[in-house]
Amino acid sequence: MAPKMKQSTKGNKQIIEENIATLKFYRNMSCGSTIFHILVVFIFFEPFSGLQMIMTILTIAVHLGSYYFMSMMSRPQYTDGGSILDSGSDLNLEGGIAEHVKDIIILTAGTQLLSLLSDFFWLLLLLGPLRAAWIFWNSVVKPGLSQKNDAELSNERKQKQSEKKMKRVR
Repeated sequence: MAPKMKQSTKGNKQIIEENIATLKFYRNMSCGSTIFHILVVFIFFEPFSGLQMIMTILTIAVHLGSYYFMSMMSRPQYTDGGSILDSGSDLNLEGGIAEHVKDIIILTAGTQLLSLLSDFFWLLLLLGPLRAAWIFWNSVVKPGLSQKNDAELSNERKQKQSEKKMKRVR
């Protein structure tokens, strides 16, 4: 059995390089799906209908906003001498906000491509707000409710104990 080794941490330079590669990958995914969608609609279908135009503009806006957010998150800071002061946020961390933004890009790109088969696939974009509500419920609302219930239970216990003490005194 091999001895357990401590997992090495990433250096600032490696984080910056991986962030650049990640941004490039998701930029290419966004641009590729959008360009393919527009070309297929112009070549094989009648010109954009109202729904297709609105949804295409919406997905382009989501792609641009998500990419801009990820690029701002991962922007490194340098000193005047050119050395790395801060590498920015690591876009490849599991469980971070960048993971959710990448999921948004994947969802919108997939929806754009599937909408070529049927306009009903645009409804898949509703999964984004549903997932956001689910995350909000599990991380904010549910823990808050359980804390109130725990506090109420502890207050009831304290009240019962004080009533028992009062009965003993009498």
